[in-house]
Amino acid sequence: MKVRVEGQLVFNNAQLRLNAALSGLGLAFVPEALVRQPLSDGRLVRVLEDWCAPFPGYHLYYPCRRQTSPAFALLVNALRYRA
Repeated sequence: MKVRVEGQLVFNNAQLRLNAALSGLGLAFVPEALVRQPLSDGRLVRVLEDWCAPFPGYHLYYPCRRQTSPAFALLVNALRYRA
């Protein structure tokens, strides 16, 4: 496959990348949850799927468990058990 690229767009926001792809400006590498609807209704199509590794989920790293605030502990529990 050959693709001619005229310019470059760079975004630091997944929603902006999605909006650009929906506007026909190019390809976007975004989380699958963000594109379920556009994929199902045909506004977007998957490309290069063989080169996309499965996404196991997010990870939360924090420096120390000994000094967590009650609010932080609630956040960790909410994120841990969210499906």
